[in-house]
Amino acid sequence: MKTISLTATLAAVLAASTVAPAAAEPVFNRIASFAVAGNLPAEVDRKSVTSAEIITATPDGLTLIYSDSPLKAIGFIDITDAKAPKAGGIVSFEGEPTSVTAVGAKALVAVNTRESFVKPSGFLATVDVATKQIDAKCDLGGQPDSVAVSKDGTFAAVAIENERDEDVNDGQIPQMPAGDLVIVSLKDGAVDCGTIKDVTLTGLSDVAGDDPEPEFVAINALGEIALTLQENNHIVIIDGKTGAIKTHFSAGTADLKQVDSKKDGALSFSDDLAGVKREPDAVKWLDDDRLVVANEGDYEGGSRSFTIFDKTGKLAYEAGSSFEHAVAAIGHYPEKRSSAKGVEPEGLEAATFGQDKLFFVLAERASVVGVYKDTGAEPELLQLLPSGISPEGGVAIPGRNLLATANEVDLVEDGGARSHVMIYERAEGTAAYPQLVSAEKDGIPLGFGALSGLSAVKDKPGILQAVSDSVYAGQPRIFTIDATQTPAVVTDALTVKRDGAPAQKLDIEGITGDGEGGYWLASEGDAAKLYANALIHVNAKGAIKKEIALPEELRAHEARWGFEGVTTIGEGDGLTLWMAMQRGWKDDEKGFVKLVSYNPSSEEWGAVRYPLEKTEEGWVGLSEITVHGDYAYVIERDNLIGDAAKLKKLYRVALADLKPAKLGGELPVVKKEEVRDLIPDLKKLGGYVVDKVEGFTIDAAGNGYVVTDNDGVDDSSGETLFFSIGNMDAM
Repeated sequence: MKTISLTATLAAVLAASTVAPAAAEPVFNRIASFAVAGNLPAEVDRKSVTSAEIITATPDGLTLIYSDSPLKAIGFIDITDAKAPKAGGIVSFEGEPTSVTAVGAKALVAVNTRESFVKPSGFLATVDVATKQIDAKCDLGGQPDSVAVSKDGTFAAVAIENERDEDVNDGQIPQMPAGDLVIVSLKDGAVDCGTIKDVTLTGLSDVAGDDPEPEFVAINALGEIALTLQENNHIVIIDGKTGAIKTHFSAGTADLKQVDSKKDGALSFSDDLAGVKREPDAVKWLDDDRLVVANEGDYEGGSRSFTIFDKTGKLAYEAGSSFEHAVAAIGHYPEKRSSAKGVEPEGLEAATFGQDKLFFVLAERASVVGVYKDTGAEPELLQLLPSGISPEGGVAIPGRNLLATANEVDLVEDGGARSHVMIYERAEGTAAYPQLVSAEKDGIPLGFGALSGLSAVKDKPGILQAVSDSVYAGQPRIFTIDATQTPAVVTDALTVKRDGAPAQKLDIEGITGDGEGGYWLASEGDAAKLYANALIHVNAKGAIKKEIALPEELRAHEARWGFEGVTTIGEGDGLTLWMAMQRGWKDDEKGFVKLVSYNPSSEEWGAVRYPLEKTEEGWVGLSEITVHGDYAYVIERDNLIGDAAKLKKLYRVALADLKPAKLGGELPVVKKEEVRDLIPDLKKLGGYVVDKVEGFTIDAAGNGYVVTDNDGVDDSSGETLFFSIGNMDAM
């Protein structure tokens, strides 16, 4: 095995996870999550799409308020007990709230009411937080995006985007009418509509200067407004009192080294990109002279980074590829969506906690939050926090040592995760996440994701191997995991090859050693992708030596869901492979699934029937099988997520019961014994219950390990949960 090292940034993250309690520095850990569907009124269908986008907190830090564009509302969350957030109700609007901020006893809500892209309109509403009544509305003359309030509470600034229509002229700008900035005076949190100032922004940028596209506003203690013009790749500094433009400058470009710029089913950080436009989205002031921008890119750029400028436009720091590499090292790299924007930094927050000036970078596509310490020079990456799907906005509450993120994607229509608000607390201790990281090789992270099966290395306690599924079809790999470290570390990645090239048309769902240094892999079939259920025998170098197709007795009854794990019993000529089928096939009685056997020496196939638990919603199936001692252990789960999840359990079957019958005839039914309900384990990190508990194995010391499949961060929070459930010999 080649020598593997850790990046400096990853080493810093790991330090937060492993520091001894006696010398512990404060760290953030997630303490709760709130599904915003919990705020749906009783008369509204529970499966209505909701979305938490921009989030703020009342001055007392006891209430969170978020914008919910699909519901045409803002939502309230009572966090008096931050570990047990409660639904606080909604306020509805005739239009789509795009942003919200709190000032005094009021909330200011920017609402989009446009008739069309060419007839933009909107208003700024004042909402009384206590009564949840709309006190006033001010016409903004265009479609608003971001809103911010000055530190002294005397004025608000609203970015009027008048966004482009991406279906017109391939989304190219200019597209009229032009956007601008609105400044309005406040008194006790109430908006004085008669004081509105419109700040003209045309003629500033080199990119479509006659069509400014304002995106995000932030205000420093001097009352200076920083405004990003995203598509124009420009930043403007405005005097909040007078509306005069003090300075403006191009956000410029960045050169990126060692990034993955292709959607090819492989984690390959080998591309260099030169002159990529930053096109910043969110902006936050770090102090009265410096600001940080999140370079999402939404037009022609997207440098995958964040950048610190002083307010004259001088470059103070460019993150380059460093943030993206750190994200990849914890398994959150969104390869399926990565070609242009990578991890897509979009949201920002900045605040001082104790003596530490911190800022938070929210990566929309990676569903992760980077916690940075502002040193005045190169910032220090302290942690990477797991978030829900697509974090859009964040709010810090330093007085209570809290951070909250709003995660906009709601997959209820696909049976997936709901939009959530995540709450984190900063306290002395160790970081609970990540639970699995990868080392680097040749200066870049190995990366990992979509882990679908686990096995243990014989005679090496704590050393495991894992495989990734068809998300990474262009790079099927066998990972070595050192679970003796905290967090566990992916120390090596072996590519499975056919004729010297990465093997195609595989969906590897299971792995077990062959006793001779090689591996048996179980590949799940999918006719739609031209994949076939198969057993794959590879040598120690990952080269495929043999591919074994299913016999006709099985193929004749094939359904979509096939092999989900593989294990072995015996050795030599007596070695038998056992595979778990995920769900029943056409010849299976309802409520049963096959455990299939194959003897490589005799080439004989067989099977038994396994009884599944019943479910009132979704489906139930198997996702792993492994042998230890006198038992074969299987993971049985439903395909439900969050509050809907009911079944994520470990069962075992006595090996004495595994007496396969010939295929095509009557199959014996095995008895199962429940070993552990995994749902409490899946809740320990304060998030929602994930659906894909995919891997389980027992190491040479008898310790059981579980891993979840993060789907390669595709319609997923990206979280890979990896944990031990203790010694199985004592269970």
